[in-house]
Amino acid sequence: MQIIRKTAAKVSLDGPEVVRDYCRTDKIWFGTSELLPGQTGGVDPGHPISHETFFVSRGHVIVRNPETGCCYELLEGDLLLIEEGEPHEITNIGTEAALISWCGGPV
Repeated sequence: MQIIRKTAAKVSLDGPEVVRDYCRTDKIWFGTSELLPGQTGGVDPGHPISHETFFVSRGHVIVRNPETGCCYELLEGDLLLIEEGEPHEITNIGTEAALISWCGGPV
């Protein structure tokens, strides 16, 4: 087992979206995305052989598939399963910073 502290996560920006990449192996990845109210993150093109989950740890967001226009409204405690190859982007429609935890695999 291995503990990975927040301070050890790789931090990057995807537009205004603050991304923390905690863990990547050949089987799984895990990280978080944080957006302030009204912000929309960059489009993730999807993962051709992987499922991904979005868990709303804090806030109120919409996840949109830019190819189909389908939108999924998520509240704190909700989880969205994203199928292989589905592009997606997150918009914070709440009044506080939103924190999304995401995990996927296989890589």
